[in-house]
Amino acid sequence: MRTECGRSYSLSALKGKEQTVISTRELLLTGPGKIDLDVDALSRCIDECFNCAKVCIVCADADLAEESVAHMRRCITLCGNCADICEATARVVSRMTEFDRETARALLEACITSCRICAEECEHHAKMGMKHCAACEEACRECEAACRALLSLL
Repeated sequence: MRTECGRSYSLSALKGKEQTVISTRELLLTGPGKIDLDVDALSRCIDECFNCAKVCIVCADADLAEESVAHMRRCITLCGNCADICEATARVVSRMTEFDRETARALLEACITSCRICAEECEHHAKMGMKHCAACEEACRECEAACRALLSLL
């Protein structure tokens, strides 16, 4: 079972038939190793990256339903790129065993850039009343901030 924004995950397989929801932070702490990072900043980054990827995918799909799809091509492309980069970033920074700071830094920087560019494009369309772009702009800005916060700790 997942809750809103993909921020919690079910551990029913670990706990028998009873479903228990666990946060990303709690899930990170289930591993046997020591996490040499601020767990709150890390879990926020992971959550925001996965959320942003989801919102970008939905935004790109909604863009395809707009009257002037040709006008939305850049937005569709940027949303697709941002979704892929956000998901890759979340996956890599989730791997605490042999955490590679250099790779994490590179992905966080790419994610920050992609989120900024996508947010700027979506802001333009949001001002024209496209609610899906307004939601995407907000998700991108939240993800960008979370990635910056984690990057500052590396």
